[in-house]
Amino acid sequence: MRLPILVLHISAGILGMLSGFIAVFLRKGSRQHGVAGNAFFVSMLIMSMCAVYLAIMKHQIGNVQGGVFTFYLVTTAWLAAKRRNGGVGTFGWVALLIPLAVGSADLIFGLEKALSQTRSADGVPAGMNFFMGSVCPLAAAGDVRMLLRGGVFGVQRVSRHLWRMCFGLFVASGSFFLGQGSKVFPAFVLKSGVLLAPAVLPLLLLIFWLIRVRFTNAYEGQATALVVAPSYDS
Repeated sequence: MRLPILVLHISAGILGMLSGFIAVFLRKGSRQHGVAGNAFFVSMLIMSMCAVYLAIMKHQIGNVQGGVFTFYLVTTAWLAAKRRNGGVGTFGWVALLIPLAVGSADLIFGLEKALSQTRSADGVPAGMNFFMGSVCPLAAAGDVRMLLRGGVFGVQRVSRHLWRMCFGLFVASGSFFLGQGSKVFPAFVLKSGVLLAPAVLPLLLLIFWLIRVRFTNAYEGQATALVVAPSYDS
């Protein structure tokens, strides 16, 4: 069963990255952006579920965490776009447990690696565990605020959708270009460091759009309109 799941995982990951980058650069709220966003959402769900299955088969607990957290990110981002009139639902309360559990595990693994005298068994540096372990509490804090308020609205809803989709794209691009790059690209490409650019590009785009949405008036007049728009908004 591993080979078909692996092929599906790779195919969904490639489609997810392509559609994700397209969605980021398309006009927000447009029909084209919505189509690309939906393709990204479905692809990332498939990719993350396959990743979890393969990681369980290979006893790779770190990849299980990454797959589960990616699934959580894109699902909650999609729900933020879909629930234009607020509301949280049962899933919102259950989903809160995911960043809490994954974040705690990442911090524990990071400490173990930092204090160990040997190289980490999974090849992931402690710094990456600490980085992911710090993002998870931020996601959990956003969930708590949403649950207490009964939903997110306006610019906050756009921001929630935006950063979670972009960070999900970062997980995919980082895993491919940096994690699996040695298996795909020739040695001279790896040594050049050029793969770092597409790997971290989603983070740079995330910062750009968050600043544009939260600290400028670019979307001030569109916040209400985006709430009733028939397509994705980010």
